[in-house]
Amino acid sequence: MTNERFEVARQIAASPAAVFDILTRPEGHVQIDSSGMLQSSDGDPVRAVGDTFVVHMDRESLNDLPMGKYDVTVIITRYEQDALIEWTISGTIQPPIKHLYGYRLEPSEVGTVATSYYDWSQIEGKYRDMDLFPIIPEAALRATLGILARTVESRQH
Repeated sequence: MTNERFEVARQIAASPAAVFDILTRPEGHVQIDSSGMLQSSDGDPVRAVGDTFVVHMDRESLNDLPMGKYDVTVIITRYEQDALIEWTISGTIQPPIKHLYGYRLEPSEVGTVATSYYDWSQIEGKYRDMDLFPIIPEAALRATLGILARTVESRQH
């Protein structure tokens, strides 16, 4: 781990395919978000690197920048069916910041070990100088994994 990336893992009592299904759906990202910033989404489930969807955001949930409501385009940067999904965003702030979010899924005795990560090691220099990163704390990744587990496990019953 560098000081520009964190990863958190959790056991989820569901198959990697069931977990991955939620992560490929735009509305799935909104359902499991613990930050409160993701309000709604538009677009189809993603199936490959380069696929995109739009998320309607509300920065008031973080109360760190006066951005209010805005849209971001989620761009899939890595995709391995039922095993790995990663994305970056493009939105109001240009050029794109180049921070990455993702999930690695591995089969386990319980069902799946889901590892969520946030990586800001490739951000543009001008954003690095703003000293805003990480935007999302490690605790938010843990909370989102908890919501993901609750969401997918409730579908198993």
